Amino acid sequence: MRRLEGKVALVTGAARGIGEAIARVFAAEGAQVILSDIRDAEGQAAAKAIGANASYCHLDVRVELDWKRVMVQILLDHGQLDVLVNNAGVTGFEDGMRLHDPEHATLEDWHAVHRTNLDGVFLGCRQAIRAMREQGRGSIINISSRSGLVGIPAAAAYASSKAAVRNHSKTVALYCAEQGLAIRCNSIHPAAILTPMWEPMLGRGPEREANMRACVHDTPMQRFGKPEEVAALALLLASDEAAYMTGTELNIDGGILAGSAAMPAMEA
Repeated sequence: MRRLEGKVALVTGAARGIGEAIARVFAAEGAQVILSDIRDAEGQAAAKAIGANASYCHLDVRVELDWKRVMVQILLDHGQLDVLVNNAGVTGFEDGMRLHDPEHATLEDWHAVHRTNLDGVFLGCRQAIRAMREQGRGSIINISSRSGLVGIPAAAAYASSKAAVRNHSKTVALYCAEQGLAIRCNSIHPAAILTPMWEPMLGRGPEREANMRACVHDTPMQRFGKPEEVAALALLLASDEAAYMTGTELNIDGGILAGSAAMPAMEA
């Protein structure tokens, strides 16, 4: 039997990148997967490419009514929700590089990042608990970041929002246990994963390769991670194999958080 056979999963921000990779592996492991995003054309194309186990719906994670509508539809169509992956997120640099340090970031930009990264996770967790309560079990997986564990001077709002996701995941885990529910909540903390989110920072010109090397120069494994490597952790947390894991944070960072960077010796 495939690891998610008979389960129904909702993945936010699934039109591309990590979310699309998670949706793809969930479907391959037997789940009925609902991909959601605000990039409707890309999301529909991704669901079609995944196949019969996948469908797409529009969901702006910042909008409470969107969450309610999507959850009602999932329960009408499938009768249950077993897994929610809160993956949708923004860096604040989607429209180009701008000041996001603690001194110069605008309150408007600060709020914009938190509305997606934190408010979206709060709303998703709340709706998932309510949807899963009747069956008494389920898995909520929140995609945080290495930036939620350390300070990021040039991306204060992003780091703050991801730190809050880390903490809220633990709160949700404890709340569900307190309620006598086998609804687990865990967070995944990727570092530099090569997704479209990085494109504004990497550029497309001759400087791209140099920018890529600079972004991973302090990573002991000296490379970007891959979306499918994050998807493998999400699969574990979604499966019954992780039935005793809740309130846990899993780091996938090429060794950055292990300590001082271990740089490979340069060739002569």
